Amino acid sequence: MVIKKLSDVPFTDVPGYDHIKKQVVIGPDDGSQEIVLRYFSIAPGGASSHHTHDYPHLVKIESGNGMVTDATGNEHHLKPGNYVYIHTNEAHQFRNTGSESFEFICVVPQKIMKG
Repeated sequence: MVIKKLSDVPFTDVPGYDHIKKQVVIGPDDGSQEIVLRYFSIAPGGASSHHTHDYPHLVKIESGNGMVTDATGNEHHLKPGNYVYIHTNEAHQFRNTGSESFEFICVVPQKIMKG
């Protein structure tokens, strides 16, 4: 069993994105061979690119206000307590639309940490 506090997990920068930080809360270093729990923080004005992955995402919004843009360009407002499921290869973009940090939990398959 692994028990952690988010405040004890170091932040890592996300290459190519000055406004996004990531924490790998539970992952391969903890013995997880199937899933990875990550925590993202997007500063005001920050956004990911509109992109796809060959794996699904499970997302829970923790704080702040933001948008997720779907494959057809529709924007969906997100606030704390919202949940998002992003299918494998579904185009998406997360963007902070507020004046405080936009933070969310993201659970993905462990395969993204290999190689």
